[in-house]
Amino acid sequence: MMEFGELRRILAAFEREGVRYVLVGSMAMAAQGIVRATRDADFFVAADEENVGRLRRALKSLFEDDPNIDEITAADLAGDYPAVEYTPPHGRYSMDILSRLGEAFRFEDLEAEVVIVDGVQARVATPRMLYRMKKDAVRPQDRMDADRIRLSFGLKDE
Repeated sequence: MMEFGELRRILAAFEREGVRYVLVGSMAMAAQGIVRATRDADFFVAADEENVGRLRRALKSLFEDDPNIDEITAADLAGDYPAVEYTPPHGRYSMDILSRLGEAFRFEDLEAEVVIVDGVQARVATPRMLYRMKKDAVRPQDRMDADRIRLSFGLKDE
């Protein structure tokens, strides 16, 4: 399971290295006050070489002996399949790193805001953005999440 303390470490490393990212998914919901268990953290990132280099440096600061970090490339994130799943050596959780999700969502278009997560500043998708990302998803859990977000934040159905 992904624990908030571990997310804090990742976010602190991203902030320290200047990674351009937005936290999305269940951990973003938790940062916005709606907690549910999850096994991963989802991040949208800018897919340019400089930013992906900062991302690799941030991950290496946490998991220094993992050669798999070098396999995360800007070419992959800017390519036809712009998603990478990274699992740290301990295997307790994974991170989905994306630059876009089909044609529906791109890093550049995400609505995000700064949220303090356990004392660390983080760029997190807004509740409205999280709702938009989950409401038409295939997985029933995502649609249930969308309903919780809509009700919790008084959002109108789009």
